[in-house]
Amino acid sequence: MHRVRWGFLATLFLFSFDQAIAAEPYPVKPIRMIVGFAPGGGTDLTARPVAQKMSELLGQQVIVENRPGAAGNIATEQVARSAPDGYTLLMGTIAALAINPSLYGNLRFDPETDLAPVIQVVDATNVLALHPSVPASSVKELVALAKEKSLSAGSSGVGATGHLAIELFNLMAGVKLIHVPYKGGGPAMTDLIGGQVQLIFATTASAIPHIKSGRIKGIAVTTAKRSSLLPELPTISEAGLAGFDANNWYGLVVPAKTPRAIIDQLNAEVRKVLAMPEVRTTLFNQGLDPAPGTPEQFGAYIKSERVKWAKVIKESGAKAE
Repeated sequence: MHRVRWGFLATLFLFSFDQAIAAEPYPVKPIRMIVGFAPGGGTDLTARPVAQKMSELLGQQVIVENRPGAAGNIATEQVARSAPDGYTLLMGTIAALAINPSLYGNLRFDPETDLAPVIQVVDATNVLALHPSVPASSVKELVALAKEKSLSAGSSGVGATGHLAIELFNLMAGVKLIHVPYKGGGPAMTDLIGGQVQLIFATTASAIPHIKSGRIKGIAVTTAKRSSLLPELPTISEAGLAGFDANNWYGLVVPAKTPRAIIDQLNAEVRKVLAMPEVRTTLFNQGLDPAPGTPEQFGAYIKSERVKWAKVIKESGAKAE
């Protein structure tokens, strides 16, 4: 009898405790937003204006914490293993959430089961940029040239969006651009300007100044729709490779089992942030287009991207260094 009573009381206590936790206002302390790359990169430049405005809306500081290494895998694993309480967020990338699961054979996390989507934050258009000496001014001319001679294509590293854009281009165009990996987009752009490589798939923000100066030439953008930053450039899809789409993107995810109420609150606050004119201007100047939606939409998009790039990785034979 006593055992039954104590068991009932223990169950009641745990239920009451869970209810109290659920009823606790959120947030009541600072929030960490983890970035898997060094300061100054696209992920960091997306995270900082968003974190600043979230801090103002939530009444608690949202602290950006950079944890670079292993193409974002270190930061992603850290968040996946964190408490699911809404106080540790990841500004996730296409690499960590959709590409790396197929590229790396020893990941200690699964984005699909260990993380929960909150919201896609931005799309980041890439530009197919050539050295001025390359005798091609369109995608069709480039494809024809690549079938006649070897062309080198730089990227910020194996598995980066620029690298996989090269592999997708090879598969769809039936050519073999020679991949030259660098340790970042900056060195790749430097060698493109110097003529050490013939082309790269560059971020819009990094390419525009050099396109305007004539040091490189942009012939198309990699996304399904034209970029508002370079509206005169066609998409690769409309310029000859129908269906080509290789955009970069960033979005917030949290540890799996984070309460849905917290996910919904974070989603709502980021939507407000992305609607602010000053934030949109800041992102626009970095070549980033706000792309907010529901958690379900972001989750479905991550899955579709994971399937898409798994196929490209398998067919191209790309491997992590």
